[in-house]
Amino acid sequence: MENFPKPVVVVSKCLGFDSCRYNGDIIDAPFVDKLRSHVTFVPVCPEVEIGLGVPRKPIRIVSDKGITTLYQPATGKDFTGTMRSFVDDFLGSLTEVDGFLLKNRSPSCGVGDVKIHAGFDEGARMFRGSGFLGGAVLERFAGLPVEDEGRIRNFTIREHFLTRLFLFARFREVKKSGSMRGLVDFHSLQKLLLMGYNQAQMRLLGKIVANHEKADWNTMITRYEEQLKRALANPPRFTAMINVLLHAFGGFSNVLAKEEKAFFLDLIEEYRDERIPLSALLQVLRGWSIRFRNDYLLGQTFLQPYPGQLSKITDSGKGREP
Repeated sequence: MENFPKPVVVVSKCLGFDSCRYNGDIIDAPFVDKLRSHVTFVPVCPEVEIGLGVPRKPIRIVSDKGITTLYQPATGKDFTGTMRSFVDDFLGSLTEVDGFLLKNRSPSCGVGDVKIHAGFDEGARMFRGSGFLGGAVLERFAGLPVEDEGRIRNFTIREHFLTRLFLFARFREVKKSGSMRGLVDFHSLQKLLLMGYNQAQMRLLGKIVANHEKADWNTMITRYEEQLKRALANPPRFTAMINVLLHAFGGFSNVLAKEEKAFFLDLIEEYRDERIPLSALLQVLRGWSIRFRNDYLLGQTFLQPYPGQLSKITDSGKGREP
């Protein structure tokens, strides 16, 4: 599984593309730099696009009496209508997109950790929410991978994001092809991955592909896409992933030395204790699959869900589901 499609990713322009932050800065974004050769980026800075200069006076979101406003305290200007219009036009122009990587805490791009001021006064209380673009993305592209540059530093979140990103890019190609054979093959290659993420959804997706109702292509592919997004909505529980690892490991039970078996079982315990990422165990399984010519496992997305060059062991914190 080495022939990866190039996902289309909308990215905040300040993340390594342009010096367009309110203070004229550009953000050092190593993960974005690493992704450049593997994805097609669509950079955007909503604040520049609506005519705010660089540098510019900061803007904020104010929620007062049930009305949400994009407000610039230094000038008293209201940019709500202009921003909503841009966001609607921009998102409507995206004919192909597989994921979003946006600036955290930004009143335009933020997806969940943006300061919302409960009033125009300086002393007004604050709560957290989404920015104008970030919030619209979550609504209009529900189910696609959406992350910010802060959370993506966590390797569990990063693995989940990358797995979904490249899988949805592959699915987009299948959907575009209109090929039933292509969908059957796609589903077959996701079996172990879906088993780790959500077994109930895996079985439901299998029934959709079987198409006993003889539904037309558009109906079937729409149903499949809806259920695929649900299946991958949450990071897999590590207990479920361990079950899949042991399932794959069982295929080598008659060919591995005792020491090799013990080594892999020790690795599983390290994974259980969050000392190593899932990708470390997948590399071992992939090596054995090549060595013993296990074409079934080599074809499974589970063994290499995204390009190996994007794997990174370092982690900024925990984050795995129990």
